[in-house]
Amino acid sequence: MAKALAARGVAITIAETDRRGHAEALARKAAQAGERLVVAAGGDGTIAEVANGLAGSDAALGVIPLGTANVIAHEWGLPFTPAAIAETLASGRRRALHPLRARFGDGSSRLVLQMLGVGLDSAVVAALNGALKRRIGKGAYVLETARQVLTWPFPSLALCLDGEATDTAQVIATKGRYYGGRLLLAPHARADQPGFIACLFAKRGRLAAMRAGLALPLNLLPRCGGVTQRPARSLQILFLSPADLPVQADGDLIGRTPVAVDDAEATIPLIVPGGSKG
Repeated sequence: MAKALAARGVAITIAETDRRGHAEALARKAAQAGERLVVAAGGDGTIAEVANGLAGSDAALGVIPLGTANVIAHEWGLPFTPAAIAETLASGRRRALHPLRARFGDGSSRLVLQMLGVGLDSAVVAALNGALKRRIGKGAYVLETARQVLTWPFPSLALCLDGEATDTAQVIATKGRYYGGRLLLAPHARADQPGFIACLFAKRGRLAAMRAGLALPLNLLPRCGGVTQRPARSLQILFLSPADLPVQADGDLIGRTPVAVDDAEATIPLIVPGGSKG
């Protein structure tokens, strides 16, 4: 990758991460130092961390997709080969990425680039074996999902969606069409526009979870019984029990319920193929 960038005349400074949250800190430091382009080399979680570090600055976000699912790269049509990545970073154009902001009860918040979920999928992310993920990639998610289907209690979530109260077994607030790579989740979602699509899974229990799990790789989930999709601008998620539930965003555990989701205060410039950066 470094050779491809050098061939296109792109000068780079490499900063390696050594812990969770380090990418965000490095990106923030680079933006404060006046860097105009900060590149995330990694998966969706790393890209989201870098975006959080760039929030509020004028720096643009570049991507070298190296992760497991790379949903964000697929969503935006970003390249995966070294030559095409170098070409995009050297002469691509800026597009406005409209992130969401997840706000937690303790006053903390996080930017969300692609999706936020509470329910079975967040339980999978929370329990995922990191070492196994590094060894077998997406297979680790399949194995953990199978385990969670057998053990997850499928609690009911109380939601407030654009001011309207409802309840569901699981919810995914998504900015984009894809899930787990290029699996179709929400065909009408627009990552380049404000708002999001709320995917509501009304049916509880193992049978409903297995049905949805089989529909997803066939790109049939949007038509699966018990799954509804609603355009929205705000969402509050509660779990009415003494315990709370994990919240995943962009493939990482970011907190626990209750959580509120709405549009972030500003867009982030994302470098995509074609045209001029200007």
